[in-house]
Amino acid sequence: MRLLTLAPRLLFVAGAAALTAGVVLHAGRGGTAEHVAAGLLTGYLGWLLLEAPVTFRRAAAPPADARTLLPYALARLLLVVSASLGPLPWDGWSPWLLAPAAAFTAGVALRQAAIRALGRFYSHHVMRQDGHRVVTSGLYGIVRHPAYAGMLLAHIGFTCFFLTPAGVAALLLLAVAVAWRIRGEERALWDVPGYAHYAAGKPRVLPKVW
Repeated sequence: MRLLTLAPRLLFVAGAAALTAGVVLHAGRGGTAEHVAAGLLTGYLGWLLLEAPVTFRRAAAPPADARTLLPYALARLLLVVSASLGPLPWDGWSPWLLAPAAAFTAGVALRQAAIRALGRFYSHHVMRQDGHRVVTSGLYGIVRHPAYAGMLLAHIGFTCFFLTPAGVAALLLLAVAVAWRIRGEERALWDVPGYAHYAAGKPRVLPKVW
């Protein structure tokens, strides 16, 4: 169980190392596409650093379902390693490569906005905290889990840019792990006053889909 709860921290260390190596490798190869790839990897590294205080924050209570952390962390690590160390699938630069880069940027921005809206109630663990209340305004007035929606959007863009078989497999594993975590999170939050009523009228991550 301790290993499972440490998974995000292990991801941070291994992922940061892989991303740093990837930035150096892609920047050294030359060409516009390789330079954009290095910039995208730098952006992902910055994203990890931005969430580092939450990643290394000691949980105030035992996680409700730590089992979801391992596949979640492994999926992200596999995706990062495949992008950092593998060759680009593109022969050269195309303006179309800006589309997945923009999706990555939008996903990270969406996630950070959702995290700020939750404030101290946000955690990388599936758990309830003292005084937990339901946030229903802003992004949470559109979907129940905008932070996860941003996470998935960012990784879809990231995967489409680097487009490796391992990356696609990692993205599918990440989607399954996120869905698993959402189920566990909702079980943990269902007894929070007002959550059941709020959840009844809102999609989880994508309106009219799920």
